[in-house]
Amino acid sequence: MNILFTYYIPSGGMETLARQRSKALSQYGINFHFLYFFEGSGVQNIRDIPTFITNDDKEINEILINGNYDLVIICSDYPFVERLRNLGYTGHIIFEVQGLGDFHTAEKWLTDAVSFIKPNNVSGILYPITPHLVQLIDKLYPDHKKFCFDNCIDTSIFQYKSNEKPALPIIGWVGRLEENKNWRDFLRICSSIVQYSPDIEIWIFEDASLSSQEERRAFTKLIQSLNLSNKLRLFDNIPHEKMAEYYSMIGHSGGFLCSTSKVEGFGYAIVEAMSCRCPVLTTDSDGVKRSIIHNKTGKIYPHNDIQKAVEEANEIMNNTPVRNQIINEAEKLVHSNFSLSVYANHFLNMLNTLK
Repeated sequence: MNILFTYYIPSGGMETLARQRSKALSQYGINFHFLYFFEGSGVQNIRDIPTFITNDDKEINEILINGNYDLVIICSDYPFVERLRNLGYTGHIIFEVQGLGDFHTAEKWLTDAVSFIKPNNVSGILYPITPHLVQLIDKLYPDHKKFCFDNCIDTSIFQYKSNEKPALPIIGWVGRLEENKNWRDFLRICSSIVQYSPDIEIWIFEDASLSSQEERRAFTKLIQSLNLSNKLRLFDNIPHEKMAEYYSMIGHSGGFLCSTSKVEGFGYAIVEAMSCRCPVLTTDSDGVKRSIIHNKTGKIYPHNDIQKAVEEANEIMNNTPVRNQIINEAEKLVHSNFSLSVYANHFLNMLNTLK
């Protein structure tokens, strides 16, 4: 069976999910191909999977003819459903909803998509178990087939990597420099921690090509005003599988991964860190509650409450029994709930429903 996955650009969580999904289903005779409309830095992570980068209708039509696809998964780009049908594709289409940002952005996006995502035009809608997405899709798409299950992670790659303990505790952050990821609060949290624990390092992992010049200037200005320049290391576009080593180092250092997002659909960085025995402190950002159970598999703090975030960070770093319990329980949860095999079963059930 051949499946084509389409998205705007190979980057971030969607690029990760596409590869993890391909690996999860490969043993069942399912071949994934990827179509991205624009170049992106995440293409460096793709190996042994046919990948096309084009937004030209003629080239896309050739891809469809040569690929003989039983199913096309269109992620987020709802106008492409109509475009695909106009190109003559008559097979199954699944519209996938991921990575739409905060609640109001997701609501507008899904409302605008209604006229394109009709039951006679798509075979179903696929989305993760994220409360705001479940609520919106139930409300806006009452007559569609719906497939709702967690994303997956390859724990054979994302597992603890033995390393020499770093000299200082590290506070890590992964994301784009944009409003929803809320990098400002992360820097403020670090600044507050430095006041009582000056011997730390701050590691930020990003794809610099995805940030605007305006956001970059604001980022640099805040770093300088908070006097964090001498503690901060920026990592740009690290190959995805190498991130397991960095998460492991952060955990081994006595530090933690901090997620400050306003809303997360799944939160790949969170789950990856958990799988590498790196404890996580996160905002109460909706989808993260699939993986973070407060004081059991991680720590959750209220949005914008810097003082509470610092209190929770202090316990993660200095209360050894609590820290060890969180690390152990988090690793177990990832293996039981987000494995490739669990995901494959859900996906195969979806395919059987389509038949």
